[in-house]
Amino acid sequence: MTNPRLAIRYAKSLLDLAQEKGQLEEVFNDMKLLDNICKTSREFANVLKSPIIKEDKKNKIIESVTAGRISKLTASFIKLLGTKNRESNFPEIISAFIQQYNVAKGIHKVKLTTAIEISDEIKNDFINKIKVSEEIENIELETVVDENLVGGFVLEMEGYLADASIRRDLNDVQKQFMNNDYIQKLR
Repeated sequence: MTNPRLAIRYAKSLLDLAQEKGQLEEVFNDMKLLDNICKTSREFANVLKSPIIKEDKKNKIIESVTAGRISKLTASFIKLLGTKNRESNFPEIISAFIQQYNVAKGIHKVKLTTAIEISDEIKNDFINKIKVSEEIENIELETVVDENLVGGFVLEMEGYLADASIRRDLNDVQKQFMNNDYIQKLR
């Protein structure tokens, strides 16, 4: 069960505490690591969400997975989540923390989807053009390859979508033929 308000509250608390202790970068790296673990290990995510597994067993599993890989502050935060029975919300809290960190640091996430892998030079061109047009300094570019695009690209940034793909063009042409737009214009 998702609870974004709860996730935002816990993430904000951790962010504030990490800033206060001067460990923001360390905790951010911990959250990126934990986010990767949650996304790559379905078993780990299922353990966190399981109502059957008791809190102490969940804590032992989490400790064994994260032993020596995260800071004491992050480990203490995870234990706090366990005592409050909020482990099931941990993946949401991680995402909320990363989003709040990006806002605090002025980092804007951009997702670029292309039909083939692109070079670093083209990635840098995209970043520079976005910086100039949007007047943004910090951009974190995520690239994804989707062969179904056929060609072109899809650019997503903070709720905006720019679809300059061949797939979209082909879908538009198909819709026009399905609507018989060309036949009506001939008469």
